[in-house]
Order: sequence, then structure tokens, then C-alpha cells
Amino acid sequence: MTSPQQTPEPHDHGHEPGHGHKPDHGHDSGRGNDSGRGRDSGHGHGHSHSHGPAAPVSRHLRKVIAAVLIPFATAVVVGLAILWPGGTPAHERTGVGFDRQTEQGTVVSVEQVDCKDVNAAQVPPTGDTSTPEGREAVNAQQGQCEKATIEVTSGAEKGRTFTEIVQPDAPRQLHEGQGVVVAYAPDAPRDLQYSVTDVNRKVPLTVLAGLFALVVVLVGRMKGVMALISLAASFLVLTLFILPAILEGSNPLVVAVVGSSAIMLIALYMCHGLSARTSVAVLGTLISLMLIGLLGSLFIDWASLSGNTDDNTGLIHGLYPDIDMSGLLLAGIIIGSLGVLDDVTVTQTSAVWELHQADPGMGPRALYRAAIRIGRDHIASVVNTLVLAYAGAALPLLLLFSIAQSSMGTVANSELVAEEIVRTLVGSIGLVASVPVTTVLAALVVSADRPGSDAGGKPRAAAVRGGRRRRAK
Repeated sequence: MTSPQQTPEPHDHGHEPGHGHKPDHGHDSGRGNDSGRGRDSGHGHGHSHSHGPAAPVSRHLRKVIAAVLIPFATAVVVGLAILWPGGTPAHERTGVGFDRQTEQGTVVSVEQVDCKDVNAAQVPPTGDTSTPEGREAVNAQQGQCEKATIEVTSGAEKGRTFTEIVQPDAPRQLHEGQGVVVAYAPDAPRDLQYSVTDVNRKVPLTVLAGLFALVVVLVGRMKGVMALISLAASFLVLTLFILPAILEGSNPLVVAVVGSSAIMLIALYMCHGLSARTSVAVLGTLISLMLIGLLGSLFIDWASLSGNTDDNTGLIHGLYPDIDMSGLLLAGIIIGSLGVLDDVTVTQTSAVWELHQADPGMGPRALYRAAIRIGRDHIASVVNTLVLAYAGAALPLLLLFSIAQSSMGTVANSELVAEEIVRTLVGSIGLVASVPVTTVLAALVVSADRPGSDAGGKPRAAAVRGGRRRRAK
């Protein structure tokens, strides 16, 4: 707790040196409450991304923010209640792609065999290796193949074994003791019912997830714990509400908006506290999501994007033909943009609050000009990050176009790439727009605040006495 006789520790905020550290601490009768705020700005707040506790705001301003957010939160809860699914709709398995029954297995033994002996039923090679088919036929008859014996370790036929032939040029090689995922086709002949479809990666993925959680908690401490809890809550909303509701036939756009709003409220308030600062970030995120939804809907319709562009989306459409695939594409754009939006809006709001605490005399215009300079740096890095993230995810596809020597116009015009272009640019426009929108909101709110007195006329100086009381929002 800072007493009136103690000198606040210096903080470098990039403003005038010595601001808030004058030798008189509230003894000037002409400054009164401002000096109290000056002392308050010297302690208990972080820099840029630290998002420390914000200074208290007036009761009137809290009521105004609550009047906006409480109806919004109520509408989200009502939307969740109305659209909540009864579970993922059942369907008969097709045995295609991910729609297969799978069991766990273990490689019991691996032996080397002559490829001619195990591929005798294949068409003999012609020796022509100028085509991919010819090269595969030649490779299937040459060299040493692996004959792996697999034991099924789960399901009704636990303990059953089968063999798997691995070609020498296969991208996935098997070794003894390795865990694998096997596909089960009950309608196939007995000798062909099981086949290896993937390797078991549960252990390395679990270790990596544990390492991630450990680093987050060690660095973020209690904030890190709350971030992990909010991440788990977001995952639950996604898996228990958004995905089953879409599969049940609900409008993907409405489901995405309701689900994203629920995730946003949970994540922001859980990680950053129930405060006016967080509420402004919520409003900025909401406005930006609305803009992304409108632009996405416009350009998906204008560019005639069906959302059905690969085997996975084709399988979904085949299993659930009532799903609006273009709406599913729009829902993906909204959900995908939410995570980056949270970071941008919270950072901008915190920047405005920190600037105001460092110099309480700054008006809304000055606050906006100072904070938007921070936002421009954030815009440059975030947009570049988003574009590179999408490009990295689509790198194999881009390589295929490069191999085909297609022109940039041809590549961009294909629906598969056009989807990614619309996804990237619409999301980036929303991210860029969120910076000035959130900065304006934060500057107006923090400038309109009158913390000199509450509604009851009591001085705020008493309310901010002591480090613990300053955490009130």
C-alpha cells in the first residue's frame, strides 16, 4: 500500500519524465482528486500486454456499460438455450475417410519380404517409368517390402491379429511395438476387415499439451491458469454446441454468432476480469465480428463459393445434405477470426487505459491519437501473421498449382484458393477495423469517466485507498 509520504516507483510509459512523481502528493488543494489518481497510476498496472488491474470507474459509467452488455449476454444465453442440440445426429457409417469405425492396435512383429512375393496379384510392370502409375508398378515388384503383424488391442475382437504389407517407398513405415490406429470394416471379407489407417500419436501429443500448459502457468501464473480454463470452456462450447447444432440442421451463421459470442464472453471476462476495460474490449470485438459476418456473407455470395471443395466437405454434404455448406464456410471465417480479435481489442483497450492513467489530463482526442499509433504497429504484424498462417496451411495446395505451372489468375480463380482469399481478406478487414473501433470506444469511455465521486457523492480517494481496494472495477 502506498502511503502519502511514499514516493511512487518510477514507470517508463514513453511520456514526459517525472509525470506523476512530483514531490507534493495531493497537498495542492487545486488538484485534489487528480493527485490521488496520479498516485494510483504509479502502481499496480502493467505495460501493453500485461493487462493489469484497471483503475476504478464511476458507478454511473458501470451502469451504462452494464445496460449494453447485460442484454447482449442475456440474448446469448437465450440463443444457446434455443439452439442447444440434443447431440450429434446418428448416421450409418460409410467407411469413407474419417467416417470409419476404428480400433487401437500394436505392431507385434515386422519381417522383410520380397516385394514380388507379396504383390504377385498386381499387374506386371511394363518397365515404363515415365508415368506415376508405371513407377508405382515397378516399385511394387522390386526391392524389399515389410510384412507387419498387427494385434488389435481394443473392441470386441481384442487380441485378433492381421498382416499389413508396407511398400519400400510408403510414407509411413512401421516398426515393432508401435501403436497404430486400425480401420474396421465389418461387412468386408474376414481377411480384409482390418487395415492400418494411421499411427497412434496420443503420447507425444499429450506430452506436448502438458508442456504447453506448464509454460503458460509458469509464465502467466494465475492469469495463465484462467487462460487454460477459458480455453477448455471454449473447446466445450465448440464441441458440445457449435458442431452438433450445425449437424442438426441449424443455420451455421446463427450458430457461429451465438457460439462465438459465448466463447468471447467466457474467455475475456475469465482471463481479464469483470471490469469496464474488459467490457469495452467485448464491445469492440462484437462490432468487428458483425462486420466480418456482413462482409463474409456478401463476398461468399458474390464470388459464388459453395463451401464444398474437398473430400471432407464432400463427405459432410453427402452424410448431411441439409447443411448449408456456404453458411458453414462463413461460420468458419467468424470463428477463425475470433481468437485474433480478442488479442487486438484487449491490447488496444489496455493501451488507452494505461495512457490515461499515465496522464489523466489527456482528452479523448489525444488518447485516440496516442493509442492508434500503437494499434498501427499491431495491425501490421497481425495481418501479416494471419496471411502467413493461411498460406502455411494451404502450402501443399500451392505447391500443386506451382507444379502445374498455372498462372496466378488461374490459381486465385479456383474455388479452393478463392475460399482462402475471401477467408483471409475478410478476417483481415475485421481485424484492421477493430483497432480504430476499439480505440474510439475506450477513449470515449475512459474520458467520460468521472472517478472523483460516485453516485452517492463520496470521494473516490477513499475507494482507492490501499492496493487491495484498487482492484475494484
